[in-house]
Amino acid sequence: MNWDQMKGKWTEVKGQVRERWGKLTDDDLAVIDGQCEQLAGKLQQRYGMAKEEAEKQAKEFADSCHG
Repeated sequence: MNWDQMKGKWTEVKGQVRERWGKLTDDDLAVIDGQCEQLAGKLQQRYGMAKEEAEKQAKEFADSCHG
């Protein structure tokens, strides 16, 4: 799934995001709203990841998502 599709199906895939990254709050999910950059930023913030690692995980998530 690409990020344009992710944004359109965000309500459906939020549960998958929460399963993978349990530290993300409902407020975080509202801010992310299906945007790759926002997801990467929240992963950096909540998990202390480097920017590159957060972006990599966000991309891998979208590639594996079945929303």
